[in-house]
Amino acid sequence: MALPEPLAQVFRSSAFRLTALGLAAFLLLAGTIAGLLFWQTNAVLSDQVLATVKAEAATLHNEAAANGIPGLIDAVAKRSIPEGPGLYYLSDLRGNKLAGNLNRLPPEIAELPQGGVFRYERGTVANPRQHLGVAIPVPLDSGLRLIIGRDVEEQRTFAQRMKRIFLGGFGVLTLASLVGGLAIGRAVLKRIETMSAASRSIMAGDLSQRIPMAGAGDELDELAASLNAMLERIEQLMTGMKEVSDNIAHDLKTPLNRLRNRAEAALRDPRGEPAHREGLERTIEQADELINTFNALLLIAKLEAGAAQDNSTTFDIGDLVADMGELYEPVAEDDGATLAVSVPAQGIKVHANKQLISQAVANLLDNAMKYGIADGRKAADIALSMTASGSTVEIAVADKGPGISAADRERVLKRFVRLEKSRTLPGTGLGLSLVAAVARLSKGSVRLEDNAPGLRIVLSLPVAGAA
Repeated sequence: MALPEPLAQVFRSSAFRLTALGLAAFLLLAGTIAGLLFWQTNAVLSDQVLATVKAEAATLHNEAAANGIPGLIDAVAKRSIPEGPGLYYLSDLRGNKLAGNLNRLPPEIAELPQGGVFRYERGTVANPRQHLGVAIPVPLDSGLRLIIGRDVEEQRTFAQRMKRIFLGGFGVLTLASLVGGLAIGRAVLKRIETMSAASRSIMAGDLSQRIPMAGAGDELDELAASLNAMLERIEQLMTGMKEVSDNIAHDLKTPLNRLRNRAEAALRDPRGEPAHREGLERTIEQADELINTFNALLLIAKLEAGAAQDNSTTFDIGDLVADMGELYEPVAEDDGATLAVSVPAQGIKVHANKQLISQAVANLLDNAMKYGIADGRKAADIALSMTASGSTVEIAVADKGPGISAADRERVLKRFVRLEKSRTLPGTGLGLSLVAAVARLSKGSVRLEDNAPGLRIVLSLPVAGAA
């Protein structure tokens, strides 16, 4: 008869097999220990009985040597209590009983000169009881035959009781273990089926699904947590890939059309070669902008995939910020701007990709010089600073321009987002996206704050070796 499928699944589960294997090993070990204890207990009891019998045999042998046959008969008669533990049988050479509480000579003892185990009857004729005894023959110089033994029925009963207790305990333990194995297997299968159902939903395309956790903190919860972290990362990468594809499809379509239209206009221009040359120069400029845009998109995708993390090194972040300030001070002066650099603390180490951190700081300074122009002014007042606080170090770039409203600060960190006030200026809307991607790769963060007036962008990075 075939088992029901749920029960068959439990029997096939690794949890049940491991439980059954553990139970078999435990029963084997427990049975071996119980057998050794039983054997040792029986050996101790047997040795005690034999020692007692041998001691009494020596006593009666000495009695016969000292007082003769009458003294021996009298000593055996005194010891022969009808229901006592001692067993005696004294007979002459013709087999006539002279004394003792055994009604006959045990044939098992008569055939074994060294003694042994035998059965005899106790009680009344109407109600006889079978008992087990141990006896040895005692050699006498007078030629009489003397058998001395002990009743071991209590020891036998004790041994049988212990055997039943051991067997019953093993039976109960086996049954309880099987029931426990079934319960464990069923519980594990239920959790695995829940995880499998979530996995099937994810494979069907629902990347928002997550493996459920029972909250027990066991190895299955740890596995579910690891899988959920992996799924979270996969969803982020898939979302980023979709965004890159959408951005390329939508935001680069207009520049490509403009490039094509300019090339056609140059070909139709009646001025001839000068117009063609001018059109080609403009086409090359726009092609370079498109190439830069593609490179920025590819770099952001690479950062979000974590591919650039292998190039991380430990370096002095204060030296890097100071170098970037020194590099951009003449650029700011050429634009008529002022760049104030404040790096009070040096010797602070961070573990990150040094080239990417330099690129991120450069993007922040470029944005501040490009968009941080105050109303009525042609140049910007920019501040580059670095501060350390506990386990983090913060690099801030602040300007005195129009700033960004609180509602738009999260949005400008996405790809190709350009606010209305900056659409007339050159740019692709990827600068802050690159800064955000570098921060995520470096396990840091980016936040935009009000500089009252202007905008303050803070790049926060973890200090190397900090908990």
